[in-house]
Amino acid sequence: MHERRILVVEDEHTIAESVAARLRAEGFLVEIARDGPGAVDAFRRYRPELVVLDVMLPGFDGLEVCRRIQADRPVPVLMLTARDDETDLLVGLAVGADDYLTKPFSLRELAARVHALLRRVDRAASAASQRPEILRIGDLEINQAERRVRRQGVEAHLTPTEFDLLVHFASRPRAVLPRERLLADVWGWADGFGTRTVDSHVKALRRKLGPDLIRTVHGVGYALEVPA
Repeated sequence: MHERRILVVEDEHTIAESVAARLRAEGFLVEIARDGPGAVDAFRRYRPELVVLDVMLPGFDGLEVCRRIQADRPVPVLMLTARDDETDLLVGLAVGADDYLTKPFSLRELAARVHALLRRVDRAASAASQRPEILRIGDLEINQAERRVRRQGVEAHLTPTEFDLLVHFASRPRAVLPRERLLADVWGWADGFGTRTVDSHVKALRRKLGPDLIRTVHGVGYALEVPA
C-alpha cells in the first residue's frame, strides 16, 4: 500500500510540528503550509489525500483555503478551530470541511479522526461501485457515478461528506437512523463522539435540499422523508 499524503496547514509552529510528527509516526507523508496562499499552492503541488486545516491563518483564512481546494479537487478536510461556535462550524462545513476539532485537542484524537476520514473515503468508493448508479426517491435523484444530486430537477451542490450522508439516508428511506449509527457508518467513528457533526451536516442538507427532506426524531436521530 502506498504512503498517503497529508497537508497540514497551521501557522503556529509548535502545533504544526507536533501534528506533523504524530501523523508521520502513523505512517503518513506530511507537508506543512503556514498561510493561506501557501496552503493553496502546496495543495496543487503536493496533491494530498487529506488536509488538516486551521481556520485562523495569515494571508487569507482557512475557510477561503477550503473553498479553493475543494473547487480544485474534493478531498477530506479536518478543520482546526480555536472557537467552539456553531455558526463558525456551519460555515466550515458549508465550504467543504468534513470534520472539525476544537483547540486544544489531543494528538491521539486527531490521528484517530484522520484515519476515520480516510477509511470513510475508501468505504464510500467501494460501496458506490456496488449500488445502482442512480437512486430515485420521490422527487430526489442521486447520481452516484457523477456525485450529483437533484431535487425537483434542480441541482444542489453538496460537499463530499454531505453527499455520502445523503446516500446513506437514501439507501434506507424512512428508516430512523440514530446519530451514533450515522457516525459509525458514514464517518467511521465507533465511540459515538461528535454528534454535533451529524447535526451540522443535516442542517446543511436541509438548507440545500429543503427543510422537509430529513425528519428529526427527538432523542433518537433522523430519517429521510421525501414527498412523492
